[in-house]
Amino acid sequence: MKNRILFFPLMLVGLLLGLSSFLQIGGPQIEFKKEVHDYGTVKYGSNGESTFEFTNTGKTPVVISNVQPSCGCTTPEWTREPVMPGKTGKVTASFNSAGRPGNFNKTVTVINNGEVSQIVLTIQGSVAAKR
Repeated sequence: MKNRILFFPLMLVGLLLGLSSFLQIGGPQIEFKKEVHDYGTVKYGSNGESTFEFTNTGKTPVVISNVQPSCGCTTPEWTREPVMPGKTGKVTASFNSAGRPGNFNKTVTVINNGEVSQIVLTIQGSVAAKR
């Protein structure tokens, strides 16, 4: 009897997971042109801005609900309206190098309704020493 009681919830979870996968077929899909931007060496105190362009390669609109930076020195902006199939949108990451000499590697996480619900974009480079 215990086996049947444990089996039913597991079967229900499996059914729900399978159904959610089925519903995603033909749903929104984000495809970024690039996921890493290397600034190279930047001047101390300068601000850098990287734009990551994406295309909705799915069959329903993509909605980005949030973009989370890995630290306070990185400020994200993104396309706020739904991106229709075949159309493009963008995520911009601005980096403030003041007080941060040396190498950097920062990320922004794009939270969306696509097949891959969290996509990590990276900005990297080196800030020249203050003169």
